[in-house]
Amino acid sequence: GIAWSVEQARTVASELGFPLVVRPSYVLGGRAMQIIHDETMLQSYLLDTVPGLVPEDIKQKYPNDKTGQINTLLGKNPLLFDTYLQGAIEVDVDCLCDAAGGGKTTYVAGVMQHIEEAGIHSGDSACSLPAYTLDRATIDELERQTAAMALALKVGGLMNVQFAIQDGVVYVLEVNPRASRTVPYVSKATGRPLAKIAARCMAGISLDRQGVEGEVVPPYYSVKEAVFPFIKFPGVDTILGPEMKSTGEVMGVGETFGEAFVKSQLAAGVRLPEKGKVFVSVRNSDKPRAVEMSRVLHGLGFQIVATRGTAAALAEAGVPATAVNKVAEGRPHIVDMLVNDEIAMVVNTVEETRSAIHDSYAIRRAALNDEIPTFTTMAGFRAAAIGMQGMRALEASSIQELHRRLDGAAAGPREDQR
Repeated sequence: GIAWSVEQARTVASELGFPLVVRPSYVLGGRAMQIIHDETMLQSYLLDTVPGLVPEDIKQKYPNDKTGQINTLLGKNPLLFDTYLQGAIEVDVDCLCDAAGGGKTTYVAGVMQHIEEAGIHSGDSACSLPAYTLDRATIDELERQTAAMALALKVGGLMNVQFAIQDGVVYVLEVNPRASRTVPYVSKATGRPLAKIAARCMAGISLDRQGVEGEVVPPYYSVKEAVFPFIKFPGVDTILGPEMKSTGEVMGVGETFGEAFVKSQLAAGVRLPEKGKVFVSVRNSDKPRAVEMSRVLHGLGFQIVATRGTAAALAEAGVPATAVNKVAEGRPHIVDMLVNDEIAMVVNTVEETRSAIHDSYAIRRAALNDEIPTFTTMAGFRAAAIGMQGMRALEASSIQELHRRLDGAAAGPREDQR
């Protein structure tokens, strides 16, 4: 739905139903983009977030009329609403196509499975190439749809598609007939100079003439991770969402997904612990998965510390956990433990309401200030737990060594490496 006024925004939201994603139509990087779960959040977005986007000339035209300011802005730059796919897997696909030069060939350069679920901006989400949980039939369908769209759009050069997969159904989030930020990452992971190949396609040289054929699926994993500037900005929250916050990217390569993930964290300046106490505090919907991952860490010798609700859920499932106070429950509380260097890693997911995010902010900021690894999504926690199971066996390889292994690598990683 598209809304050109405050009232129309409420109507569109009512027709689509919650949860939904809203964003201004003219922004980049997910600026002012939010996931809206109910009427209260919608009201707050319209009357608190959108006014911050109003330019000064409109404010001067309607000095005492906030609604008039917003409607004037939206009259030229509407809000876009989409149904939000909860719990969906997001996938990026980069491809090359020579249709603009008269050719009819496509080449899928890389299928990248995001680690964080759909709802985290793609620039802030870590991702894996090859995909680490998708089956071959799903990957084949993503490639089929990508090729069909590239040919239909008569793309000459690079194209990027962002998909979401929910309950086995493939959804197209967006199609960008241009190079994506993932191109350098895919090029390095697969050994193919995508920008050079794309430039030749744009000049009318077909993929066949360039000898580009056969998908490259590396026999190793490459994990891209985002780099964040949080420590440089006092007061900034580390929680991730639809609005992009990262300022760079790094890559880790390993024989297994876990090894590649750990290396990506090291490259991003995050050193996962090998011992100590892990603090876990998650929203109700995340508790079953928190039990699973906490059990893995307990098996590795970590002690689990949790807020009362999470500790009770862990104990009920047979995972030993020590309860600790939230900040609002009095001292000693979890922030005291963080400041005293008693916690080795933090896992904190919250309900997407302003009050819940505000109440847990002190935990995330204290962890950031003390450079304690922090995960604000269950997918990130799961990837960390997988990686921490094999951290003592990390090995280094040069990019030249990796690329030499790509000859005849179409089969991809062995099943025991996934």
